[in-house]
Amino acid sequence: MSPLKILLTLILSYLLGSIATAVWAGKIFHKVDVREHGSRNAGATNVIRVLGWKTGVPVLLIDVFKGWTAAMLPVFFNLAGDGTAMITNYQILAGMAVVTGHIFPVFAGFRGGKGVATISGVLLAIQPLLTISCLGVFLCVLLISGYVSLSSMIAGIAFPVFLFLFFGSPSIFFKIFSVVVAIALIFTHRNNISRLLRGEESKLIRKKS
Repeated sequence: MSPLKILLTLILSYLLGSIATAVWAGKIFHKVDVREHGSRNAGATNVIRVLGWKTGVPVLLIDVFKGWTAAMLPVFFNLAGDGTAMITNYQILAGMAVVTGHIFPVFAGFRGGKGVATISGVLLAIQPLLTISCLGVFLCVLLISGYVSLSSMIAGIAFPVFLFLFFGSPSIFFKIFSVVVAIALIFTHRNNISRLLRGEESKLIRKKS
């Protein structure tokens, strides 16, 4: 274990998160700052609403890839043995750094997105099957309700539930992290919750009448 490698991992993870995909894609290809339109969130969902699927899907994939790459840095730097609780702990720290960068990007005035896609990439690197299971929950709720915000929150709640009931982990830190993620997703979507309760939340998928 090298303190220098750990510090480098955290710095690189934060800088990866600070790659403001939604903001840059809007400004470069459409001359639009998505933070001034739609939900005013610098995330893939708002990009899809404001700029369309052709721009939004690449933004989504890049944001997921940012998270996955950051979570794999501890493995790349060989900070601990594969499959150990310690390597998982380092991956979580890297994940926290990349999500912090996504929410508060140094390259975009510290005004970023909510980090759902990026945290999904982190979890995909740490627990692929668990993440895919939560993705299934997300898609089911999205197809039924049409709301990305509601789908994200329910999938986030499913994460610790599935972890504790079906998957498990050698890392106590990861189990605590799963609960923190669920709470954080609800907190970052508090404005969406208010709009949902008022019936004012925009749907990504609208059922044809």
